[in-house]
Amino acid sequence: MAASGLAPPLLLALVLFCVLPTRSSSQAAPFKCSSTATCTALVDYISPNRTTLAHIQTLFTVRSFRSLLGANNLPPSTSPNTTVEAQRPTKVPFPCVCRNGTGVSNGKPLYKVVKDDGLYHIAVEVFSGLVTYQQIAAANNITNVNLILVGQELWIPLPCSCDDVDGAKVVHYGHVVQSGGTLEAIAQDYGTTVPALTRLNNGVNDSSLLAGQVLDVPVKANNSFLVLAACNSSVRSDSQDYPLLVANNTYIFTAMGCVKCKCDPSNNWTLQCEPSGAKPTNWSTCPAMQYCQGADGSLLSLGNTTATSCGAATCAYAGFNRNQTIFTTLATPTCPANTPGN
Repeated sequence: MAASGLAPPLLLALVLFCVLPTRSSSQAAPFKCSSTATCTALVDYISPNRTTLAHIQTLFTVRSFRSLLGANNLPPSTSPNTTVEAQRPTKVPFPCVCRNGTGVSNGKPLYKVVKDDGLYHIAVEVFSGLVTYQQIAAANNITNVNLILVGQELWIPLPCSCDDVDGAKVVHYGHVVQSGGTLEAIAQDYGTTVPALTRLNNGVNDSSLLAGQVLDVPVKANNSFLVLAACNSSVRSDSQDYPLLVANNTYIFTAMGCVKCKCDPSNNWTLQCEPSGAKPTNWSTCPAMQYCQGADGSLLSLGNTTATSCGAATCAYAGFNRNQTIFTTLATPTCPANTPGN
């Protein structure tokens, strides 16, 4: 059975004007992405109707409910049936990959077509204008945009990036512009500058800025470029979760769910990790984690600290491998230049 929801161009404009006056699928511009690495990105989802966290997880094919909770800094005990009010932004984590100079979600979300669906409806209403119907058609090799099949699975190519910014690894965050928003207000909210937003978003300015537009806001590990920071981590380059970047006031589960890491700016932007106490995702049990050896010869477990002449050193998470080994390393503070013995 075929389902068509795409009207002629004039009628499309009228429907958009009447139903979603502040949102347009034409505002979903791709993000620049030339990196060869994959990464985890974030995007705002603004549901047009009252919904639940479970529905958002299913809609965006988020594998782990805990990752959705962590992206929104919600307690791990939060129920999947928790209500999300209409028009309230929810941060959605997803895997990103670079293709042909732009970033797209790596094979997710997958959306199954239902009766009376159309590409325009799916793009603008179901996925809240995060993509255009043309982008969905191109991603799924659909030649006739007026013809999709009930039960057909569509890949929704969300905008993202894995590029470094000014030589630093960042989490790219797709921020949805609210009605009445200005670059100055957005820059102030996220601790960045108007020139920075303009440079990273194809020369956008207040005259071209539209409600519903998705802006690339890179979340960096220090305040030199953007204050919406991500915590530094000690993860090894050969770890399965490298590079591990966690945005300000969020947390994640890693090492197959055996480790919980949070970003607390009060701790000098250093990632704080501890055993999660949760059931692992792909391992039967969580393995014992390596110990760190303090300067005094004592053995420290993950998250423990020991005193040094320059402050507290922490037994930090350093990654994991496929052989069910979880690494740690002693993260020592940097001594000021005038500290004796430095």
